[in-house]
Amino acid sequence: MTISFRQIKILLVLIVTATGFSSFASAQQVVSSEAARFKVETIVSGLKFPWGLAFLPDGALLITERSGALRLFQDGKLSKPVSGLPKIAVRGQGGLLDVALDPDFKSTSKIFITFVQSGRGGIGTAVASGRLMRKGNPRLENVKVIFTMERKSRGGRHFGSRIAFAADKTLYFTIGDRGEMDRAQDPKDHAGSLLRINRDGSIPANNPFADGKKGLPEIWAIGLRNIQGATIHPETGLLWTVEHGARGGDEINRPEAGKNYGWPVISYGVHYSGAKIGVGTSAPGMEQPIYYWDPSIAPSGLAFYTGNLFKKWKGNLFVGALKDQMLVRLVMKGNKIVREERLLQGRYGRIRDVRSGPDGALWLLTDDGEGRVLRLTPA
Repeated sequence: MTISFRQIKILLVLIVTATGFSSFASAQQVVSSEAARFKVETIVSGLKFPWGLAFLPDGALLITERSGALRLFQDGKLSKPVSGLPKIAVRGQGGLLDVALDPDFKSTSKIFITFVQSGRGGIGTAVASGRLMRKGNPRLENVKVIFTMERKSRGGRHFGSRIAFAADKTLYFTIGDRGEMDRAQDPKDHAGSLLRINRDGSIPANNPFADGKKGLPEIWAIGLRNIQGATIHPETGLLWTVEHGARGGDEINRPEAGKNYGWPVISYGVHYSGAKIGVGTSAPGMEQPIYYWDPSIAPSGLAFYTGNLFKKWKGNLFVGALKDQMLVRLVMKGNKIVREERLLQGRYGRIRDVRSGPDGALWLLTDDGEGRVLRLTPA
């Protein structure tokens, strides 16, 4: 008996339906890579452009949506938007951005958020803190804006904005150049900088411009285009960052106090028009990146893997990519990056955030109107 191509297709569909398995679905969920074979699980779906992720001590998650909502995911359920947030301006690339737990969260119940705030002259990045109350409908109480960008502007680009807590419990956060690149070279302008404050908004005495004479007292480093990934090295305690270049020139840096990282005087990329940026790739008094991409991958999210589920990933640095829709694994040798592996390219869309979870898994956020929280574990 001769079987037609159409009959073969029908037979295959019946087999897949009966077994609940398809090779296509398996290929989307299980990945073989150089150093690990892992599965990708969707933990939360239906999010509206999720931006930041934080783990609560009992295993629940806090998730920000750029559209202005903070969500609590616990017991397998996604909450309604947490109430009590400050007024958030949602415009262009801005809205509700990062979220982080107070280092003393177990005793304070305090969280920190970065967001876009309206004010005189336009909009700018701000930082607020508040106590997370979870009984009944989740809400924030005792909300206080502890930092607000001084020179606001009307553009909808380059707000930063990641949070990272140092070992001394001071708070690092980032602000992009707001699409006005020359501002990144002005130490008396918050745009295009890395900033450091205490948890109450006061200025650490050992900030490089703490007296305000040569720069704004909150500023830690300048010449940074648009940092959207920041993390603390688990062994050295030093801050690492990743920022967007223009057409090329995405950079990983380890920003030090008072130093200038070059934008827009030096860059390893070119303008979107193809024109040269500044004077080239180096200049006196300006720092070189630890690593860079040309062409650009549009990096967002940065994390050292600190778990025990993936033995060969231990100490690797992971970066999300928006434009190239992938996860990048960077192999470290001391403070040098010696190898790059590209994972999940084109499979899950734009990767906005990357976190090494307390459960040993690697967690991702996808930047989409139907965004997801993804969890990577060994297959």
